[in-house]
Amino acid sequence: MLKLKVITSTTRPGRKGPIIARWIAAVAEQTGHFEVEILDLGDINLPMMDEAFHPRMKKYAHAHTKKWSATIEEADAFLFVTAEYNFAMPAPLKNALDYLYWEWNNKPAGIVSYGGGSGGTRAAQMLKQVLTALKVMPLPEGVILNFFDKNINEQDEFVATESADRSAQTMLHEVEKWAVALQALRHKENAV
Repeated sequence: MLKLKVITSTTRPGRKGPIIARWIAAVAEQTGHFEVEILDLGDINLPMMDEAFHPRMKKYAHAHTKKWSATIEEADAFLFVTAEYNFAMPAPLKNALDYLYWEWNNKPAGIVSYGGGSGGTRAAQMLKQVLTALKVMPLPEGVILNFFDKNINEQDEFVATESADRSAQTMLHEVEKWAVALQALRHKENAV
């Protein structure tokens, strides 16, 4: 089983990201290819980057960084669930990415973006630029949820449209394919 980390982007009170994360995590689990863990940045509560050394050095001083490092290191793939704040990804997500470097390398990422009319597409595009700098393979296939809140029921569950479900299945198929290929690359690099 591939270890898939579903990472939410928002931390503010009343946020809806965890609802979307629970939905996509359930869809991923149903494929039978992934061992899924949701990483809620609101619960993890990383402070603004507080490490003295550049992440490439992996000289972490703080327990929260060491724990974050171990969690990301064990992943084979990621799904980022991102809102859009002012045409960009939320600051907690950028901060969480910036804490580490090597732990992200050579792993694929699917992006589930949500928002109003644009469905968070500008945040997703910005996120792809940052991910490539971390040697993460952001996949072209993703899930765009515009006016997503109309699909949240009274039990705080996201009820996907047929289109969203189809997009999720396509993205997860690609995540699995790339995760297997990049896992082999990581093992080869570790053996050298």
